[in-house]
Amino acid sequence: MAERVQVREITNDEGNRLLRTVRRDSGSVVTWRRAQIVLLSAQGMDAPQIAEVTFTSPDRVRDVIHNFNADGFDSLRPKYAGGRPPKFVAEDRATIKQIALARPTDHGLPFSTWSLSKLANYLVAQGVSEDISHEGLRQLLRDERISFPSREDLEVQH
Repeated sequence: MAERVQVREITNDEGNRLLRTVRRDSGSVVTWRRAQIVLLSAQGMDAPQIAEVTFTSPDRVRDVIHNFNADGFDSLRPKYAGGRPPKFVAEDRATIKQIALARPTDHGLPFSTWSLSKLANYLVAQGVSEDISHEGLRQLLRDERISFPSREDLEVQH
């Protein structure tokens, strides 16, 4: 059995920075997920509980916590260079399309419809993509003729 891993004690400023990262709905899905894992650990959840709510494995949760304890906020950012967003091969595009057209409940998830953030998070958790921005996902879905409301559409509705 793996040892219980807990994030180091974090300051109020660090906690607020983590909260801002988790509450922000744009940027890297990977950074958002890692910040969420660290924040949940700081709130006292153990790795299996965190894995369940973040749709990942307990081993991955422990890796994120170990990395944060060693490297701090630098560990939250993905380690790849910027530039052009990744091109998805036909097989990946077909998988993304299949998942997007299915109901989240078909994948054992506790919600009835996809949002871009939930779909992006699920795709990363399932290993379909290493990282995908919400805008990149929206463009891919648009190319595949699958419509998701834009941020502007959502603001008009409210």
